[in-house]
Amino acid sequence: MAFVLEGYVVYGKAFDIVKTTTPFDMSDAAEVRKNLDALTLYEIKSTSKDGVTHTFERYFFSLSTAELLVAQNLGPRYRFAFVNVRTRTHIELSLREVFAKAKGIYPTWSIQF
Repeated sequence: MAFVLEGYVVYGKAFDIVKTTTPFDMSDAAEVRKNLDALTLYEIKSTSKDGVTHTFERYFFSLSTAELLVAQNLGPRYRFAFVNVRTRTHIELSLREVFAKAKGIYPTWSIQF
C-alpha cells in the first residue's frame, strides 16, 4: 500500500518477497511509507532442471504482464531473483539487465477460467 500511496503501480501477484536495507516495523504503515527507499520488491524465478548453469544461459522462463508493468514502474526498486534450487546458485537482475541478457523474447497470453 505504501508504494500505491506514493503513486506507484504495484500488483500483489507481481512480486514474491520484499527486501529492506534498513530495519523497521513492517506492520506500521507510516514506518513503511517513511522507509520506502529502503525497500526492493523481488520476483523469484526458480528451476531445478539439469544443465542450467550458474549464469542461467539458455534458461527459459515466463514473465507476466503484471511483473513487467511493476518492474517498469518501480525501476531500481524491483528485481528478479533467478534461483537454481538444484545447484543452490542465484543471480539478481533488474528488468533492464533481464532484457540485455535475453537472447529471445516470445510474447504469450495465459488465460485462466
